[in-house]
Amino acid sequence: MILVSGGAGYIGSHVVKGLLDNLYQVVVLDDLSTGHKEAVDRRAQFIIGDVKKNNDVNNVLNRYPIKAVMHFAAKCYVGESVINPKKYYENNVSSMISLLDAMVSHDVKKIIFSSSCAVYGIPDNQEIDESTVKNPISPYGRTKLIAEEMIKDYSIAYGIEYINLRYFNVAGADPNGFLGEDHHPETHILPNILMHLTGKTPHITVYGNDYGTSDGTCIRDYIHVSDLAEGHIRALEHLLDEKLNNTTYNLGNGNGYSVKQLIDTCERITGGKAKVVYDPRRKGDPPRLIANSDKISQELGWKAKYSMEDMVQTAWEWFQKNPGGYADGKRKGE
Repeated sequence: MILVSGGAGYIGSHVVKGLLDNLYQVVVLDDLSTGHKEAVDRRAQFIIGDVKKNNDVNNVLNRYPIKAVMHFAAKCYVGESVINPKKYYENNVSSMISLLDAMVSHDVKKIIFSSSCAVYGIPDNQEIDESTVKNPISPYGRTKLIAEEMIKDYSIAYGIEYINLRYFNVAGADPNGFLGEDHHPETHILPNILMHLTGKTPHITVYGNDYGTSDGTCIRDYIHVSDLAEGHIRALEHLLDEKLNNTTYNLGNGNGYSVKQLIDTCERITGGKAKVVYDPRRKGDPPRLIANSDKISQELGWKAKYSMEDMVQTAWEWFQKNPGGYADGKRKGE
């Protein structure tokens, strides 16, 4: 049985569905502070609880024969972390201490950690592999790096086995239409473009159109959330089978897309026309950041399958079916 902390969130819920589709038994622990009960597959055992509270985690580990943990329960807004770092250190670091302590006390030795490309900060090289120097520039990124280091220390001291997965810009929705992206506030660019194209916002703001790229807008690596879920499940399989442990992988598409390409794709698929407002570049934004995922491809056989068109199409289909997000929905399977 697998414990998924934060399994009611955008990424966690897609991983939960993927696990269940692959015949794993799953327990979800989520306090619903940012996740949605409706996003939790009914085939999973769902417990409302706070990972920061050791008793909540211990109660789950006492009740269920947990073989491994997949940890997604983190606050993840970079801008908010700069304004309110206390919230991020309390949540992201404290939850990791609580979780690891409970794992040690219950002899649960395996963890997949949902990390982030934010640990790299603004690297000198524009194609990022796992050896790239880690220099986070936000409290959010620092808490992710601290959590990685904590897991490593617990591994040395207590025998915890781990795989860290660092990923970049996640987009898209479950191709079967069951799950999607519903944040409050929404900071990700794809759902914000789609909201604009349906008239919910007056324009799209793009930061910088004078980069040294083909269309002047910055280029980033986007990965479909279902590809991401598959990467987590592939990592879990290897961890459980004792094939690989105590390592870190990037998960990315490997193909960069500019902001303008993303907007153009959204216009083509939706049939709408975006009003774009260009603001000055944000300080520190490099022109191009691409993930090098060769390591996970070579060692685990994982490779992203979905294109940018797939990301937009699946997100658009879910958005049309769920214009209010999860607000009026039911848990999958009801």
